[in-house]
Amino acid sequence: MEDIKDKTADLADHVEDLADTFYKLTVLKAAQKTTNITSGAVAIIIVCTFGLFVLLFSGLALSWWLGDLLENRSAGFLLGAVFFLIVMIILVVLRKKIVFPFIRDLIIRKLYD
Repeated sequence: MEDIKDKTADLADHVEDLADTFYKLTVLKAAQKTTNITSGAVAIIIVCTFGLFVLLFSGLALSWWLGDLLENRSAGFLLGAVFFLIVMIILVVLRKKIVFPFIRDLIIRKLYD
C-alpha cells in the first residue's frame, strides 16, 4: 500500500514538473515570436525610411533632368509627378493581386519563423 502511495506522489510531482516546463516553454516561444516580429518591423521601418529618401531624391533628380532637357523646370517637375502618379495607380490597381499577398506572406513567414 505504501508503494502505491509513493508512486502516486512521484507521478503527481512529475506531472507538476511537466506542466511547469510546458508553461515556461510556451512563454519562451511567445517571447521569441514577439522579438522576431518586432525586429522585423523595425527593419522594415528603417528600409522604408531609406527607400522614401531614395525615391524623393531620385524623383527630384529626374524632374530636374527632365526640366533641363525641356528647358522648362516646371514641365520637368510636372512630368516627374506624372511618372510617380502612374506608378501609384499601377500599385493601387495591383494591390489585391500582388501587394497584399506579398505583405500577408511576409507576416506569416515571420510568425512561423
